[in-house]
Amino acid sequence: MNNHHHPYQMYVTIVKKILGVVLIIIGIAGLFLPFLQGIALILGGIFLIGGKPAVKKCTMIIRDIKNWFVEKYSR
Repeated sequence: MNNHHHPYQMYVTIVKKILGVVLIIIGIAGLFLPFLQGIALILGGIFLIGGKPAVKKCTMIIRDIKNWFVEKYSR
């Protein structure tokens, strides 16, 4: 059996990474525009680029930042 990657797989990987970057850029704009769901778009882009482990790590970081803000400013 041949272990070479098919060109199709390479194109799919490239397209996923490009779409991921585009989603992240649109998501950043969405943080400032009320009609876009910025965080959802950013997480979708991260998922396309890095998969589930990247999304899990990002959601943990976001949770930690949120908890820090709540502790600091809820007094």
